Order: sequence, then C-alpha cells, then structure tokens
Amino acid sequence: MKQNVLFSLFSLLFISQSGLAQDRKLPLDTTVVTQHNVTVNGTSFAYTATTGTQPVWDDMGEPIASLHYTYYTRNNVKDRASRPLLMSFNGGPGSGSVWMHLAYTGPRVLKIDDEGYPVQPYGVKQNPYSILDVCDIVYINPANTGYSRTIPEKGEKVDREKFFGINADVKYLAEWLNTFVTRNNRWRSPKYIIGESYGGTRVMGLSLALQNQQWMYLNGVIMVSPADYNVITKNGPVSGALNLPYYTAAAWHHKALPSDLQQKDLLDILPESESYTINTLIPALAKGGFISATEKNEVAKKIAHYSGLSEKEILQHNLEIPTDYFWKALMRDRGGYNIGRLDSRYLGIDKQLAGSGPDYSAELTSWLHSFTPAINYYLQEELKFKTDIKYNMFGPVHPWNNEDDNTRDNLRQAMAQNPYLNVLVQSGYYDGATTYFNAKYTMWQIDPSGRMKDRFSFKGYRSGHMMYLRREDLKNANDDIRAFILKTMANGKSAKY
Repeated sequence: MKQNVLFSLFSLLFISQSGLAQDRKLPLDTTVVTQHNVTVNGTSFAYTATTGTQPVWDDMGEPIASLHYTYYTRNNVKDRASRPLLMSFNGGPGSGSVWMHLAYTGPRVLKIDDEGYPVQPYGVKQNPYSILDVCDIVYINPANTGYSRTIPEKGEKVDREKFFGINADVKYLAEWLNTFVTRNNRWRSPKYIIGESYGGTRVMGLSLALQNQQWMYLNGVIMVSPADYNVITKNGPVSGALNLPYYTAAAWHHKALPSDLQQKDLLDILPESESYTINTLIPALAKGGFISATEKNEVAKKIAHYSGLSEKEILQHNLEIPTDYFWKALMRDRGGYNIGRLDSRYLGIDKQLAGSGPDYSAELTSWLHSFTPAINYYLQEELKFKTDIKYNMFGPVHPWNNEDDNTRDNLRQAMAQNPYLNVLVQSGYYDGATTYFNAKYTMWQIDPSGRMKDRFSFKGYRSGHMMYLRREDLKNANDDIRAFILKTMANGKSAKY
C-alpha cells in the first residue's frame, strides 16, 4: 500500500494522465519500486529495484539537496543481515553513477559490441555477470549529477562549500549513507564501497568518515581505475615516470613497439617496463638538468624502446613525455590517428596531424554515444522514474576544492582501526588518465609500514578506464569483485589482530 501511495504522489508531482509534465523539480523524498528477473552465471532469480530520492540536510535539519539513487535487492533472501551491501559511486568529480550502474555490476548492461563500441538501437540487456547474486547494490548520484540536485538548484543561495570539494563531498555523503542504511535496515549487513576514477579518492575518504563520524565499519573498499590526486596533480620525477608502463601497454596494443617486445605477450613485457621505471627512470629524472649527457641519451633510448616514440621526441621533452603528446604522437606516422585518453584502444581523427594533443577524447564520445540514451530510457521506461529533469552525465560541480587531500592516509587509518577492512584495486592497462601503474603506486604508498599489505589486492585487465566495457573483462572483473566479497566476509571471525 505504501508503495502505491508513494508512486501516486510521485505521479502527481511529475506527470499527468495526458503525459504533460506538471513541475520540472525533483521531489525531495520519494521512491518507485519495480520487480524484475535476471540470470547470472546460469542461475535465474527475482530482484527488486527501488529508485528514488533521499534528502541531504544541514545542521538545522533543513533540506539542502536531494540525491537520486537506485537500490537493487535480491528477492527471497532469508537472512538479509548476512547479505553484503555494496554502495557504488562514480567519479569526475561531477559524474553520475550511470557508468558502473549500466555497464558493470548491475543487473542490466548496455547494448554494445564485445569490445565496448556503440550499436543501435540503443538500450540495455541482462547482465549475465552481475554481482547481484552475492550482494545487494545501491548506486548513488552525488549533488548535481544524474537527477540529483542542490536546493536551491542555482544561484547565490547554493552553499557550494557543503558539496563541491574533496572533504565536503566525503562529509555529506557519509551522513547520507547513514540515513540510507538506517531506512533500509542494513546496519547488520557486511558493507562495501566501490568508487571509480575520482570515486577512488571519494571512497578512500569515506572509509574513515563512515567509521569515525557515522560509526559504520566496512569489510571492503574497491577502487576502480582510481584517481589519486596526490600523484596526478603533482609534477615531479615520480608522477612523470609512472606513465611509462602505460605507454608500453598502449604501444604494444597498436603494434608500435620494437619487434623483440612486440612478439611477447603484454603481461610478459609490462614487468620489464615497471622495473625500469622504478629502478632507473625515477632516479634519472630526479637529477633534472644535472643528469649527464651520456646517461640522458641512454635513458632516452630506453624510453623509446618501451614507448614506441622516437629518441628525438623524448630528448626534446627532457625525458618526460606528457600524456597529451603521447596520445597525439604515437599513431601520427602509423595511420594518422590520435588514441583515446581513458582507453587508448580507441582511435580518433584530428583536424591536422601536427600538434601536441588530440582535438577530442575519442573514447569518451563513443561512450556518451551509448550511455546517454540507455540511462534515460532505462530509468524512465523500465524503472518507471518519470521526470522531465535532465540526467546529468556530467554535472555543474566546478570549481572543485582539492585542498587538504588526506584521503590516502584516511584509508590507512581506517584499515588500522578495523581488522576486517580489505582493499581491491582494479585497473585497465590501456587507461591513460588514471594509469594502472599509478594505481599500483597508490596502493604501495597507503601503508608505508607494509604491515597491512596482505589486505591489498590488485587486478589488471586488457582494456581501459572502464575495463568492463570489453565483454571478456566484464566477466573477469565481476568475478574478481565477487571473489573479493566472499573472501572478506567475516563469517564469524572476530575483528582483532
């Protein structure tokens, strides 16, 4: 009865019998519930989809935003308390939860080809590899992403300091998750958070905020293609050198490496490039302009060997090749294409071959091609969330405050305080924005003592930032999450050292 009343109220707010919208404002607090079936790993089961909005309140109890979410629960679960809950975020900052929701872990995925390219007609299909078989999942859209909006939506009265920065984002989302877990009676469940790209920074921060501010303890943090701003936004020998193994992977994919490397498998050559980066390239770049001419030439020759670029180009850049230049230059004389930033398997065509960076992101335009129609169709037609509000694939959240980023140490503290907490890092080898070796480096740096390193695991895939768009990796990556969740459930074991 409650569901019918909520749906009726929702209908009155949004749409009349004739189909004409009544108000282009998001309802503050509402739900729509639908029933579905899916077959995962050969087993068919029913599940419930609840999509709606839940407020964000200020310290006085006044609503200052309403966040849109979609929550999936498997039906006929006898003991919900022992069933894990996965809380899912994308990144940006400013990106909606559409990406992992409709292409990775959820019960529906895009209609795309096996390598991730758009096909028409657009839409969704069953996800045979979804992790809904082992855990319930909620996908959250932070303020101004997806259908979520601040209150008011625009103008000087919007308190941007409460939403649009690393620490503000973590604080209000932790409070929101407390309310969600309480409303849905999930306090006893094992809990996991997953974040992609900037979402990696977000979930590192949330791990401690949930624990110390909300008294909510996690079993796992999953970082998908994580963006660590302590590396990405800081220039220097380390950040410059860490790109080389990615260059090796992208060049190998496009058959641009010397024959002695090209004839080997990708996973056989990456350890070579990684070892050279750590043991030789970082120390060489640390010498800056005081490196000897002999050593500089030797390093340039080796970078060329592992990157597919020429020694001349590398010397012209003082041994540090910007990623923009690599995306533009690698295929300049090999077909005249640029390569994708987030997934370097993708090719693009620029106005001219000359230049130091691509005109556009070939992979992102391809993804928006298929994701945008699919999420608009899916939420409105299959999940019955009717609205005239635009779904923000990327929302207005900038300027974003990146100051006081302690999220890497936040995760370390959370792990030290919580013996249950484990971490899984997933990356695509062809991701040039948040590279797989950056992700490894972040993982290595979280706990300098090394005493918790057995609680970290890394998985790499032969694709890019959204590794799950490639069908083989969709299966493998979901299997890795499934195994991680099953392994890290306490199963009666006490939380102690």
